[in-house]
Amino acid sequence: MKDYFADLTGNFEKYFSFLNKKMIEEQLVKRGINNEKILKAFEKIKRHNFLPTALHSRAYDDYAIEIFPGQTISQPYITAFMLEKLNLKGTEKVLEIGTGSGYQTALLCLLAKEVFSIDIKENLKESAFNNLQKEKLTNFRLFTADGKKGLKENAPYDAVIISCACEQIPQEILNQTSPGARIIAPVGKEAQVL
Repeated sequence: MKDYFADLTGNFEKYFSFLNKKMIEEQLVKRGINNEKILKAFEKIKRHNFLPTALHSRAYDDYAIEIFPGQTISQPYITAFMLEKLNLKGTEKVLEIGTGSGYQTALLCLLAKEVFSIDIKENLKESAFNNLQKEKLTNFRLFTADGKKGLKENAPYDAVIISCACEQIPQEILNQTSPGARIIAPVGKEAQVL
């Protein structure tokens, strides 16, 4: 007897792979993202796997998507732009502030040696952990904490990526970086600058 559910699931995965490739070409490459490691990471990590099932149809759209009340997964281009600006070589210890769904964390896992990620909400951390486990990633550690304070016990960090807008980069985070570290964050009160 034919397994129609398996056929349907396989077709969905092919469809999402097509949408992912289209997203990479139209939203990233055409806007100047050309780092091969970043593009390969986006190809491997499928965005729909980090969204609730009801949002899968919007996974590859060109905007941020609310995943929980008041919590979004960033627009793909913004994520790629921020990753490109970090200029990761694959040997870095990275601090991520704002784990969210774990999508950016997964991309970081493919681009850095170690990823330490903080989210203030326990439910997001748990959801992200499950998402990352499904991707079979192991070079990350997740914490529930106030991102403004960083994560002193694992410092210093070679790179810091802050996903949520802040008026300025907190001094406590600056104090947890190694010499020559790179930090990227949306900074500003009303309009943010990266």
